[in-house]
Amino acid sequence: MNFSEININENIKKSLIELNFIKTTEIQSEAIPFLLENKEDLIALAQTGTGKTAAFGIPIINKILQEENFTQCIILCPTRELCIQITKDLDTFSKYMNIKINPVYGGTDIKVQIKSLAKGNHIIVGTPGRVIDLIKRKKINLQRIRTVVMDEADEMLNMGFKQDIDTILKRTPDNKQTLLFSATMPKEVLKISKKYMQNPH
Repeated sequence: MNFSEININENIKKSLIELNFIKTTEIQSEAIPFLLENKEDLIALAQTGTGKTAAFGIPIINKILQEENFTQCIILCPTRELCIQITKDLDTFSKYMNIKINPVYGGTDIKVQIKSLAKGNHIIVGTPGRVIDLIKRKKINLQRIRTVVMDEADEMLNMGFKQDIDTILKRTPDNKQTLLFSATMPKEVLKISKKYMQNPH
């Protein structure tokens, strides 16, 4: 499948042309059309390097209500490096749109991130520990979240983030869409999917 065939915002297409994105990878051709059409939950098993950020990122950006200044999506990932990478990719896909994306992760001055969050955002990309810290400080509000993405879910659980993920997901609305991306499907990931996902595709 070619990106030009996908029914997405012309401004996203413009960015993808600049990035020389022509053909979709397997995960992208499975996930993108599904997520553009459906509000159902999704489990996707994909290795790093298969283009999964675009697989969830493009449909999410396409659905963001740009004129509404509230957090519509939260993307949880295991490491600061991945958090920065996802943010960079989403910024590139939405280059010609008015979408605010905030990365939040540990090992960096929290005051700078609080200042950035105060300006409002559409998408938060964060590591679970820092997200919880900011929720406790009442700097992140997840009550109107429409989409939650757990990226590299197996890695997050390997790193001991299970309790943090539970805490975060409990604060999101029941009617949200939950997307789980993982390289493998160990028991712990399966448990999380059973607990927080409804008949995932």
